[in-house]
Amino acid sequence: MDRSVADMTDVEARSVGHALRDELARLNVVSAARCLVAVAALLLVLITLDPFPDLRNPDVATVVGGRLATTYISFGLLAVVAVLLTFTTDAASLRSLVTPLHLCLLGWMLIDLAFSENREVSTQRFVLAASATTLAVLLPLLPPTQRSFTLCLGGAALVLLIVCYLGVLFAPQYSMHSGLDISEPQLAGDWRGSFGHKNTASPVMSILVYVGIYLSAVGSFVMGPAIALLAGIFLVFTGGKTSSVLCLAIYALASLVYVTRSLWLKRIICFGPLIVMNLLTVGSVMSPVLGSITRALPVDPTFTGRSEVWEFALAAVAEKPITGHGYTAFWDGVTERQTTQGSEWAVTAAHSHNSWLDVAVNIGLPGLLLVVLIFVVGPLRNFQQVQAHNRSNALGKLFLTIWLFGLYFGTTETFLLERQNPVWFMFALAVAGLHFLARFQCVAPMEPAR
Repeated sequence: MDRSVADMTDVEARSVGHALRDELARLNVVSAARCLVAVAALLLVLITLDPFPDLRNPDVATVVGGRLATTYISFGLLAVVAVLLTFTTDAASLRSLVTPLHLCLLGWMLIDLAFSENREVSTQRFVLAASATTLAVLLPLLPPTQRSFTLCLGGAALVLLIVCYLGVLFAPQYSMHSGLDISEPQLAGDWRGSFGHKNTASPVMSILVYVGIYLSAVGSFVMGPAIALLAGIFLVFTGGKTSSVLCLAIYALASLVYVTRSLWLKRIICFGPLIVMNLLTVGSVMSPVLGSITRALPVDPTFTGRSEVWEFALAAVAEKPITGHGYTAFWDGVTERQTTQGSEWAVTAAHSHNSWLDVAVNIGLPGLLLVVLIFVVGPLRNFQQVQAHNRSNALGKLFLTIWLFGLYFGTTETFLLERQNPVWFMFALAVAGLHFLARFQCVAPMEPAR
């Protein structure tokens, strides 16, 4: 080869090498890793390691349970990585989580494990819940900027929607309820996507509608409306009554709270209807007067027969009002318990169909009080601080809306403290987001040094 050609080739190779090295230098590997962990956590919760379960298979619970170790390992590893990634750069944010109330709840949960009716099951499930909740709480801190958080959230939402729609189009037997389902064949035709039940798919789609609205508000005029529209259509076809009714109603309620300046007026707007809903549901089986009011309504707030489950759960609370029956331990052995005549079917229920009641069943009334103080009272006060300091109001409104949706969704369904439940994950994420926004300003995007 001619020497001049060889020299020229060497120069070009060095130039390409320098260019590649400069690009790698500009790429923040740590920031990319933080975003990757955030997206992985969202997809792990929303799509899971066992998407599209075959509900026609009588062994479906056994099949899913057989992969439990993989689920524990995945959540545990991601949680550890998330802690390591945020520990050095967000130490102040992590320290702000160490509050007397948070420590009391953690301590009470540990005490509850010791008094559980099934200590092994409660401890095992608590480990998974702790890992998933850690990921939810740290997720607002993982992406280095608000823009990257928005992209992570929007990207994960789009992936989930694409997966769900592909399932409906090409594998309806795995993504829609059918008359061949082992349980609840009456739900035939309702969409469930990659989820195991429409009652999980419908609240998630409601939350994705809020995500789409938020993305539109911050300037994502393609991805935002697309997510809101796709999620809204999917929500309708799930047939989820509670979520469909709540979706727009809660957004309107959050908008009203957003324009209200007084904290006390905010509390009345947020908690007034919530108290009424709980009185008309669980309260209707505790008071004959409330029961007569409920029966006189043109709609059935007990959603056909849940009153028997609430009576059964209230009796369980009365048995152990202080310690409860143990974290997620009660409903496993519920078929062996006695019920009143005519309410025998209540022992087939998987939960209380009311998040607040289920918390009392599991960890007692002291645990319920701590949950209310942390997850009901605290977030609204934090949102007031977010507005007072004018910190990322669009993001604050998203967190407020998801939080409100969870509060009202919990009146007829159970999700609070429920391991890797996607509604609990997004609810905990919103509560943590309000906590951080109330105390810290979002990091602005930084231009790379040249």
